[in-house]
Amino acid sequence: MSAHNSASSDHGSGEHREGYDFAHPLPLPILFGVFAALVFLTIVTVAQASFDLGGLDVVIVMAIATVKATLVVLFFMHVLYDKPFNAVVFISSFVFLAIFIIATLSDSRLTSDDTILVDDAVVTTSDS
Repeated sequence: MSAHNSASSDHGSGEHREGYDFAHPLPLPILFGVFAALVFLTIVTVAQASFDLGGLDVVIVMAIATVKATLVVLFFMHVLYDKPFNAVVFISSFVFLAIFIIATLSDSRLTSDDTILVDDAVVTTSDS
């Protein structure tokens, strides 16, 4: 144990305290609160599927997923308590991913002509 503590104090600026192996211990109420928020948002996402909001369906689901991902990154990945530079790198990677997805989806809409029309009035059943 003491060998590990002396080894860990050699990395970084010497801010490690004796007996603390984990850099960002979070209180259990915060962790359970974040977990409860994630479960609640998952339930909201599933419940949202039963409503037909037209084009807003994707926007709402992506907004909920963004909030959930933000909670995970901030609390479970400890970005909230890390150096600001790491948060900037993390957020910029999500922004570039969103730009890539938007560019890809807009390009696929412009270049593809094959749309499959689904007639909801026709219901087929198999009697076998």
